[in-house]
Amino acid sequence: MYFAQPSADIPPLEQLLEWSWPEWVTPPLNDGVEVFALPQRLTRALADAGSTELEELAARWTTRLRSDDGDDISDDDLLAVLQGIARLAASAVSTGGRLYSWSF
Repeated sequence: MYFAQPSADIPPLEQLLEWSWPEWVTPPLNDGVEVFALPQRLTRALADAGSTELEELAARWTTRLRSDDGDDISDDDLLAVLQGIARLAASAVSTGGRLYSWSF
């Protein structure tokens, strides 16, 4: 959504419900571990994003994080994370793979 309709504002709920969201590979378990695959559309957008697009995305995202909950994220932290994820996305696209995330 940040690539398709750039904005620091949260879209209306009806619009959010229309978007393709990550697909659970392993739903959250009792210990909090979860794995999901990012939508192909997002993976391709990240893989194709240039440095200017990633910088703009990081700026919009940082603005939103700070306005929503006063997060202390610095301006360069999120850009570095997005650049790393974009490299992983480019690798996934070039090999015909997927981009996954897991947390616990």
